[in-house]
Amino acid sequence: MSVQEYLDVHMLSRKIEDAVNAAVRARTPDPVLFISNHMRKAVSSAITKVKARQILDSRGIPTVEVDLFTNKGIFRGAAPSGASCGMYEAIELRDGDNGTYLGNGVSRAVKNINDKISEALIGMDPTLQAQIDQVMIELDKTEKKGDLGVNAIIAVSIAACKAGASQKEVPLYRYIADLAGKTNFRLPVPAFTVINGGKYAGNSLPIQEIMILPVAARKFEEALQMGAETYHHLKAIITEKYGAHGCNVGEDGGYTPNISSLKEGLDLVKEAIGRTGYNDKIKIAINVAATEFCIGTKYDLDHKSPNKSGQNFKSGEDMIDMYKELCEEYPVVSIEDPFDKEDWEHVKPSIFLVVGDDLLMSNPKRIERAAQEAACNALNLKVNQVGTVTEVIEVVKRAKDAHWGVVISQRGGETEDSFIADLSVGLTTGQIKAGVPCRGERLAKNNQLLRIEEELGDQAGYVGDDWRHY
Repeated sequence: MSVQEYLDVHMLSRKIEDAVNAAVRARTPDPVLFISNHMRKAVSSAITKVKARQILDSRGIPTVEVDLFTNKGIFRGAAPSGASCGMYEAIELRDGDNGTYLGNGVSRAVKNINDKISEALIGMDPTLQAQIDQVMIELDKTEKKGDLGVNAIIAVSIAACKAGASQKEVPLYRYIADLAGKTNFRLPVPAFTVINGGKYAGNSLPIQEIMILPVAARKFEEALQMGAETYHHLKAIITEKYGAHGCNVGEDGGYTPNISSLKEGLDLVKEAIGRTGYNDKIKIAINVAATEFCIGTKYDLDHKSPNKSGQNFKSGEDMIDMYKELCEEYPVVSIEDPFDKEDWEHVKPSIFLVVGDDLLMSNPKRIERAAQEAACNALNLKVNQVGTVTEVIEVVKRAKDAHWGVVISQRGGETEDSFIADLSVGLTTGQIKAGVPCRGERLAKNNQLLRIEEELGDQAGYVGDDWRHY
């Protein structure tokens, strides 16, 4: 083939002429670089390979990481993992070989990506997020994604989302907003875990988390500062009262002092907020995770104290009275999972925000039932409970159609992937629950939010006092 024939077959003469004309119109000082970039943009992007590997999450337990290749770059996504898997959420695929990582290996999920998903996606346009996700859903063929594994599917979906953003040459949060039909951007209120209990800690605190919400900050940057300062004041207070060992931390970085009652923990947090001088600017949220200590229709708040367990059961009505008392005595404004996941009778919004986590498990059918029964007024969304970016967008839409708030949440087993930070801004959620204002895998999300706020400049709003409504 002659040079002229080659140029004609690939229509290169016309493409090069267009690039040169564009460079002249732009009066670029570097025409070679400009023409190179112009030609690159003219090439349609396509997925050329999907390669997965097993990595470790923040708990030292295996999870799935994916590199998705296009002719324009490599894009990475990683699957977070929870401490437990509920019966209504999508299913992680684990190897079950107790001789390797105590049965927690994910080599089967990795193999499914490398052998099945990769083959199915090669050649697809990465900007077609819904089609990519649908291909994986149909390839799996199960309701809970148990064949390929949700840990395989969500990692690929996240990587594809990043590739699509790159192809569109927009930041990831803007691309997600486009997928969801959003046009405005607000930075979420960060829910900082400061004390851990429940199954995340070795103390006797029955509930899982005490969190702080800097709702009256002027911007996210200030909210992060307020959270970090409170966290460090809390460390000093715990050290004074319980010794340095009280500052050991739980799975997501909250302190684990040797306390047994919720009020004792709330007193510590209230004192720390007082030392910062942010009394009117920071509110408190608690994650009760009541399913952990529900026995039949009763609740055992002494379930972590062997000598007292089973001696002081509380009814659902008793729990309601306790929550009302806490909200009167402390600046508690949000309670996550105040009752068992099947206790539909008592779980009704009252003077505080009721966040559904175990109650909902990000499951559309559970969300629909909760909306019909007015069982809660906020969703705690975990991406790996759903399975694909497209489905996550739909779940958030359902929650907002019910006029709920939305909390984009971390998992106990996190990675350095900051995807949920961009997701929170792109979907304009009221809160992000990314953990403590320390530890790399938690700060990856908070630091990404700082970058997004800086990039948005005057366009950046902070949800702040409106956090209940987003």
